[in-house]
Amino acid sequence: MQLSIIIVNYKSTSYILDCLASAEPSLVNNPQIEWIVVDNEYPAVAKNALSAQFPFVQWVEMGYNAGFARANNAGIKVAKGTHILLLNPDTILIPGSIQHCVNRLEESNHIACGVQLVYPNKAPQFSGSKFVQGGMNHLVELPYWGGFVKGLASIFKKSKPSIIKAEKEQLVDWVSGAFLMVKKSAIDKAGLMDEDFFLYAEEVEWCSRLYKQGSICIYGDIEIIHLIGTSIQSVTGSMDNSYTNLSDKKGFQLMVSNHLRIRKQYGIFWCSCLLLNYTWAIPFAFIASLFVNILRIQNPFKDYRYLTGFTLNVFKLWAQMPAIFKGNPHFYKCI
Repeated sequence: MQLSIIIVNYKSTSYILDCLASAEPSLVNNPQIEWIVVDNEYPAVAKNALSAQFPFVQWVEMGYNAGFARANNAGIKVAKGTHILLLNPDTILIPGSIQHCVNRLEESNHIACGVQLVYPNKAPQFSGSKFVQGGMNHLVELPYWGGFVKGLASIFKKSKPSIIKAEKEQLVDWVSGAFLMVKKSAIDKAGLMDEDFFLYAEEVEWCSRLYKQGSICIYGDIEIIHLIGTSIQSVTGSMDNSYTNLSDKKGFQLMVSNHLRIRKQYGIFWCSCLLLNYTWAIPFAFIASLFVNILRIQNPFKDYRYLTGFTLNVFKLWAQMPAIFKGNPHFYKCI
């Protein structure tokens, strides 16, 4: 079998229905392609609705909300394909995209690939990235302090690691988990996804191990529509669908997962550097916010709610750090 497509479901039935409906007949009637939905809902409610319309789908029921890494691992374990595609439920397929992608990956020396993710209006969106030493790119997400760090980076002419509009075939270090295709032979050598992760950063850590087995690329001339962050936003009640809001419970999960990834990939020193920057950002942001809003003749406490949420999340992050530093297996589920 050429390809196994794995979709993880957690309260995203409507998105999966739309995703499967966008698949052309050559994808669903092809004996060389299998579809696997791993269900994180308990009790399971999606199976009947999806099976009625798409009986070709195989089901793996986790029995609890296992998160992204554990659920995808369960799908990989039953997959028969020589290539594995991790596909987000909030994606809409463009005819020919998946088959074209797997054919190119199969004929190449790359061990994994992504495609150009686009918004519904076809504008390009983040699809992959280069690694930044110690994960210092996460500093730009910090309120006010991140803007200062970003300004310093521009002065020293540091290039942005993120790939928004990819070239026809662009080498990267890691690919967005919304569409991540990997050769099974590489997984056999690098191992499965790290099951300490619940959500976020797990594909980055995984790619850091896959990368040791061979090159990773993005096929910029192959597109998939990604309704970025909409499924998790509806589940968590987050204020937006971005990955830069660090003030709510989704932001706390991002903080924990990113620090966990840095600890695993770069070690305690760089993880400590990241943590100290997050902590320093609290007083810096409160002071900078007052001055900036006064200069703009705005309410000086305009950012107070956001900064308070961010502060509480950093305090909670400190409570997680002993376990992260220790490095023993632990399931970091924070949502």
